[in-house]
Amino acid sequence: MSEKPILQKLAVLADAAKYDASCASSGTVRRDSTGTKGIGSTGGMGICHSYAPDGRCISLLKILLTNFCIYDCRFCINRASSNVPRARFNPAEVVRLTLDFYKRNYIEGLFLSSGIIRSEDYTMEQLVEVARLLREEHRFGGYIHLKTIAGASPELIAKAGLYADRLSTNVELPTEDGLKSFAPEKKPQTIRKTMANVRVGVEDAVDARKDRLLRKARPPRFAPAGQSTQMIVGADSARDDDILASATSLYSGYRLRRVYYSAYSPIPDASSDLPPVRPPLMREHRLYQADWLLRFYGFDRAEIMAGASDGMLDLSIDPKLAWALQRRESFPVDINRAPREMLLRVPGLGTKAVDRIIAARRLGAIRIGDLARLTASVKKVLPFVTTPDWRPGGLTDSANLRARFAPPPEQMSLAL
Repeated sequence: MSEKPILQKLAVLADAAKYDASCASSGTVRRDSTGTKGIGSTGGMGICHSYAPDGRCISLLKILLTNFCIYDCRFCINRASSNVPRARFNPAEVVRLTLDFYKRNYIEGLFLSSGIIRSEDYTMEQLVEVARLLREEHRFGGYIHLKTIAGASPELIAKAGLYADRLSTNVELPTEDGLKSFAPEKKPQTIRKTMANVRVGVEDAVDARKDRLLRKARPPRFAPAGQSTQMIVGADSARDDDILASATSLYSGYRLRRVYYSAYSPIPDASSDLPPVRPPLMREHRLYQADWLLRFYGFDRAEIMAGASDGMLDLSIDPKLAWALQRRESFPVDINRAPREMLLRVPGLGTKAVDRIIAARRLGAIRIGDLARLTASVKKVLPFVTTPDWRPGGLTDSANLRARFAPPPEQMSLAL
């Protein structure tokens, strides 16, 4: 096939893939082809991640196999009834593009998704074939993230896990009611079954590695970077509380490495019951902060939502600060005596700062000057901690404490 059609396809299918946020390449095991006849690496000198202004990863070749789709999900620009330019790669073309881009040092791997063509199994077969050709025919050692097609056979999911570093199955919308309304052809139970198949594959591979001492053969890897998913925020009426409830269930039920939250982007010729404007990007940001609190800071959903209003996170201040303002009786804490679990709940202290504090206080008492060297958010920390030379006094309970951290009100502009 001539070069020009491939570039035209790339323009269409790279643009069509921009709505998928779940393309991070963190969490995989190191795979390096140095010293072999293969090419590519998941890590190493000169390989880094860059991100677009909206936070989406652009270090991978991120494309769709095709934006043709037999489904008609109303929130999706690639729905069957959408009047958008269409294109389709064959597996060999995707392999060619991936290798060419990698050799030019544009990318470190591939993120590949697809619209559904013919059937779920046929589409999944095409995605798996791309990964197989890269791994087996070209000995590609770079990162591969494949979207699994909900409803594809367990055998195809198993093959995908052998070649891919990460697999992901999008749940699309946070609630079953939302999915039923906007994507009735997609069934929650089908999505969950596919995610369960991935979880079983990952856990079996982990168990096999543990038993390796009993066998000489090296067990095959299965999606060493685990699985992730994505939820669209703001397309339906789901509140932040609903979104975090869904995320909590997914993390516990399917051992996800990460849930991605993607603010809904209005699409051409959209249904009248879809919002005409995208939700504030700050809402997406607050959900990521809340997600971090769930995974790394020991918070549960009820605690996070204690600082919310009507099921929605406060857009003006971060969720940890919102919780602390509701629980002022727990503060201030002694920075030199508080356990790690409590330090993690102090606004302005991240996990790394807490670890530095714990290491430093073994050598002597931490004073306010030391704290300034251990964290960049001293202003936020001060109302909630004590040191030998600092007491917040009435600052912790002051009525205007929230106003100290909330951004100043902005003058609304008139649309002309």
